Amino acid sequence: MRDVVAAGLPAARRLAEAALARPGVPLSTLRLQVPLEPASVRDFVAFEEHVEGVRRSIEGTGGVPDAWYDAPTFYFTNPHRLLGPDEAVPFPAASRARDLELEVAVVVTGEGTSLSVEEAADHVFGFLVMNDWSARDLQGREMQVGLGPAKGKDFATSLGPWIVTPDEVADRRDADGFLELVGTVEINGVEVGRDLLANCGWSFEAMIAYASRDSRVVSGDVLGSGTFGHGGCLAELWGLAGRQDPPPLVDGDVVTLTVERLGSLTATIASAPEPPPLPAFRPSERHRAPAQPAAG
Repeated sequence: MRDVVAAGLPAARRLAEAALARPGVPLSTLRLQVPLEPASVRDFVAFEEHVEGVRRSIEGTGGVPDAWYDAPTFYFTNPHRLLGPDEAVPFPAASRARDLELEVAVVVTGEGTSLSVEEAADHVFGFLVMNDWSARDLQGREMQVGLGPAKGKDFATSLGPWIVTPDEVADRRDADGFLELVGTVEINGVEVGRDLLANCGWSFEAMIAYASRDSRVVSGDVLGSGTFGHGGCLAELWGLAGRQDPPPLVDGDVVTLTVERLGSLTATIASAPEPPPLPAFRPSERHRAPAQPAAG
């Protein structure tokens, strides 16, 4: 699939037309996998409402940091733990604050460095639903170090069910170019979140441009929008309510994320095996390396 993305949208359309000319296969007989193996996965945090609620939940402080408004911040997540539709999610066994995150991701086509927003528009291959699973207790602890997230996030990310090209959603762009698509979260068939993708603080073109600034984006890069507000994750609701209501996810829970035009992404919660223990920090007297001898 990376080769298809690299070839660009015109080539992809020709492949699609050729496929449609042949007899189809019932979707119910297939097991969908991750739509592509990304070159990298960046995840942005572009919804103001999400930042406010999660910050209160994890850090115990309200409001949105001033720095958030400066640029569309992101982190790199693990491209080697991607799950497709209907795959079980192996949460860290020790986590008791298991959470979901409703997002939309953009797939990049072509390469670029320090792109303008206008140039970045030519690098949009398509969109898909993304779930950035989160172990909030692990995340909150490790981020006290001032780095991360790490093990609170990198155990799993779900992508799917397919890649939708920009022409399929072009009629849903608002005056500023943002996509007016409704996204919902259901846990065991009960809706707990609903928001508009257009509430995102930055467009996907701006995210691609920022990711490329003084750096490089390539075909197959995946950029997540960050989590929708208004129930796009449980931690936001916990922060607003002051308690874990709805409760954290547990083994056997079924989570379904749905975004208009892009489809639904469902997964069942599970636990990974207990990992082997790590040794404790080794306290020791600090020694300094000997000084370099003066040159004769």
